[in-house]
Amino acid sequence: MSTLASAPRRTFPRWFRDKGWRHLVGLLTSIFAVFPLLYVLSAALNSTGTLAGSASLFGQLSGDNFAKLFGNEQRPFGRWFVNTMVVGLITSAASVFLGALAAYAFSRMRFTGRRVGLLSLLLLQMFPQLLAVVAIFLLLSGIGEIIPALGLGSQLGLIMVYLGGALGVNTYLMYGFFNTVPQSLDEAAKLDGASHVQIFFGIILRLVTPILAVVGLLTFIGISSEFVIASVVLTDPNSQTLAVGLYSFVANQRTEDWGVFAAGAVLAALPVMALFLFLQRYIVSGLSAGSVKG
Repeated sequence: MSTLASAPRRTFPRWFRDKGWRHLVGLLTSIFAVFPLLYVLSAALNSTGTLAGSASLFGQLSGDNFAKLFGNEQRPFGRWFVNTMVVGLITSAASVFLGALAAYAFSRMRFTGRRVGLLSLLLLQMFPQLLAVVAIFLLLSGIGEIIPALGLGSQLGLIMVYLGGALGVNTYLMYGFFNTVPQSLDEAAKLDGASHVQIFFGIILRLVTPILAVVGLLTFIGISSEFVIASVVLTDPNSQTLAVGLYSFVANQRTEDWGVFAAGAVLAALPVMALFLFLQRYIVSGLSAGSVKG
């Protein structure tokens, strides 16, 4: 008791120097991250239709913008929402599958050009698909004359364009995670007569679920917010995604309606938030384990 009683009390300057400044940095970072979200939500609930009227957060609460969002037949928000889910989910699932196949090959097999192939996947990511917009447009125009289902205005054509860049950083991230799985499991399975296909689907995929969830989430977020390529490929309003469709509300300076745009942005964020909450238990382990080995 005498020792505890004689222990000096920690002063505020000393506490702030040791760990208090961390709380201040965390508070400022949280405000910096949350303020844009609150501003968009305030604009969505403001019926004036301008961002200037949202200077005072939540000064007016109204659901008119959401009613306008779903009441415009020429701009079918509900169809855009469904299109985004279809394109995003199919592309994410296919990207995860293709990336897992490539990562398994690089991690478990030894072949000529293996290291060059890994480096090539990384180097190719330095040149985003945005640089190939003109080539993609001309390619889909030519393909559409032969196979209309893969031409301009086709969601399937857009999915194929996205899958063209499915390999790359995601494959390298998966490759690092696959390396953390002991190869002794593969060897034991081979002794029992298992093939690479049986090992991949029966053993490996069950052990690398965290990285599959991470890659799927990152891919879905990227696809759901991608605008440039989708705006070039999807020309029909009924086939457009949310990113392309919502832009039409603010594309014309004379008829722009930022309130409806903000309302659509709030609703567009819900699927990403729901998917993130559903997969959050895999995210930390997937990202950390995937960066241990390369």
